[in-house]
This record gives sequence, structure tokens and C-alpha cells, in this order.
Amino acid sequence: MNSDDLAYFKTWFADYVAAYYTDDPACDRNIKLKEEHTVRVCKEIVMLGEALDLPAEDMLMAEAMALFHDVGRFEQYAVYGTFKDSSSENHAGLGLRELAGHHVLSVCSDAEQKLITKAIGYHNMRILPEDEDDRCLFFARLLRDADKLDIWLVFIDYYDRQDKEPNSTIVLNLPENDACSPTIINCLCEQRMADLKDMATLNDFKLLQISWVFDLNFSPAFRAVSERRYIEKIAASLPKTREIGEAVGRAQAYVKDQQTAA
Repeated sequence: MNSDDLAYFKTWFADYVAAYYTDDPACDRNIKLKEEHTVRVCKEIVMLGEALDLPAEDMLMAEAMALFHDVGRFEQYAVYGTFKDSSSENHAGLGLRELAGHHVLSVCSDAEQKLITKAIGYHNMRILPEDEDDRCLFFARLLRDADKLDIWLVFIDYYDRQDKEPNSTIVLNLPENDACSPTIINCLCEQRMADLKDMATLNDFKLLQISWVFDLNFSPAFRAVSERRYIEKIAASLPKTREIGEAVGRAQAYVKDQQTAA
């Protein structure tokens, strides 16, 4: 794979996404949301790769993975009108079918295609498989870190303006009230990632987003979370209770510890 291949991928992606825009402002807003997310994840993975001194060929591979990681989101929204996998289908699998159907990766070697498709397939799994080879797991973790760094930004921006521009699709149509799941709070207190199945409210979703720090892998990702104050910005929109304060504090302590340990 070379820089010309990556340029081809970017052109194909732009043309592919353009076909999903309609005359419906609400629909177009969500398509644009995912298109812009993809562009930023590409930038995040380049930032991480440069910080980790990846070779030029690996940088190209990483950016290709980032470019295509959410390609299934567009067909998902067009068919199901949601970004919620549990109410539609796994967007990673859907994206891999789209890439295969369009023969997008045919310019890559078999080894490159295998690595790119595996990383995309793994990017939204709750837990990565233990029986995978180290190189594949490295790229999968790199993509997952880059994806999280921008997903946090997407939600923080939304929480700042949701009163003026509500979009229930972004927050999975979860109800807004003061309730928080003790199970999710306990996950943060134990410094482990919460599970989507335990969510009942928007506050639960916000806490789950904070718990994603326990699934980060690389030092530059932890530094970005700290410098950008992602935890603090999400926490600012949560109820000011002792239980939530303690849970958030555990996440903050973990990020601080991992900046040098990762």
C-alpha cells in the first residue's frame, strides 16, 4: 500500500458518502455528523501514530483503517434510521460488507486487506479477542483509541448545545432524568469499562463514556484525554452527587496514572 492508494481511498469515501445526502435536513445532519467524525478520527490516528513513531507504511495502513472504520454507519442510517446497533445491525460488519461489495480494498495485498478488515471488525467490540496476533491487536487498539478520542468530542459538543439543537439519534433516544445506574457507577469505582446493556438513562450513557478511559491503550491517547479535559467536560453535565463524584474521581486517577505507564 502506498500514498496513491490512500488518496484513492479518500476519493472513493467522499463519493460514497455524497450519495447518502438527501433533501432532508435532519437526515443530512446525521450523515454529516458521521462524515466529519471519520475525518477527525483519521487525524487522531495520525497524531497517535506520529507520537508512537510508526513507520510510513504503518501510518498509511492506520489511516486507511480510520477512514473506513465507520463506513457502515451511512447504510445503517439509510436503512434503519438509527446509529444504535442493537436496534439495527452491527455497523462494523455492515461496513465490511460495503467495502467487499465495492471491491474497495482490491488495490491492497492479501495481508493488508486482512489487517484492515480485522481492525475494522474489532473496532466496536466490547473486548478484543485474546487469540489474535500482536500486530493485528496493535492496529485494532490504535484504531479504538483514535475513535474514542473523537467520539468524546462529538458528545461533549452535543451536551453543550443540546438544548438549542436536540438530536435524539446521537444519544440513542435515552430518557433524560437524574437517575444513574448503580451498576455503571460501580464499574467506574472499580476502574473498569461499563456495559451498554446496563444503561437506562442519558446520565448512564455519560458515565459509560467516561468509563471508556479504562479501555484506552497508548500514552498519547491518555495525554490527549487529560489535556483536553474530556472527563471533566462530560462530568460537568452530570448531577453533583457524592457517588458520581467518587466514580468520576476514579476515572481521573486512572488517566493520570496511565499517562506514563501505558
